[in-house]
Amino acid sequence: MANQQPKIIGVSGGSGSGKTTLVRMLKERCRELLGLDLLVLQVDHYYNDMAHLPEDERDARNYDHPDAFDTALLGEHLSQLLAGQPVARPTYDYATHTRTAETVQINPSPIIVLDGILTLHWPEIRNLLTLSVYVDVDDDVRCLRRLRRDIRERGRNVDGVIHQYLATVKPMHDSFIAPQKLVADIIVSWMNYNERAVAMLAGMVAAWGGGGVR
Repeated sequence: MANQQPKIIGVSGGSGSGKTTLVRMLKERCRELLGLDLLVLQVDHYYNDMAHLPEDERDARNYDHPDAFDTALLGEHLSQLLAGQPVARPTYDYATHTRTAETVQINPSPIIVLDGILTLHWPEIRNLLTLSVYVDVDDDVRCLRRLRRDIRERGRNVDGVIHQYLATVKPMHDSFIAPQKLVADIIVSWMNYNERAVAMLAGMVAAWGGGGVR
């Protein structure tokens, strides 16, 4: 991809759909077969900072609504990466719903993967994508996966996770996330590991000249 503008693969899908696992497997496949280390950027790092709110108000916010994200900063950073410029990516603390003081320098890459539940929702972000992928899984499976993840990795308790799912996650999925299937280039089923989908996406990266990193 020498002298070519970087390409962005946008991966979307409901919470617990397996999109992050798909991205991880694609990254591993491209590294093994193409010698290419994909740059993965997670939309979750771009949540708005809620540090100005009391803790109880932070907990009550709807974090599955499009307005919960700093799309202006996300779009700015994607444009900079496409222009070959590094960015200072924010770091988000899920337990406190705040943006930490630490930033991470992200350097440009020939292939960028943007992973998030609303990646395909915002037209201004969608217009920057070379390829859009929606990961589709049954609602019951997603709910159980989210329950396990939020308890193990994000310090939540069962009652809190269930309340959040029924109050905001499920309604927001139906309103904003599921409709993204209508604008996706590819819809991938991920009830179990979908090796064929990973191979197909890796093949597309190879066809773009992904092995010829600059």
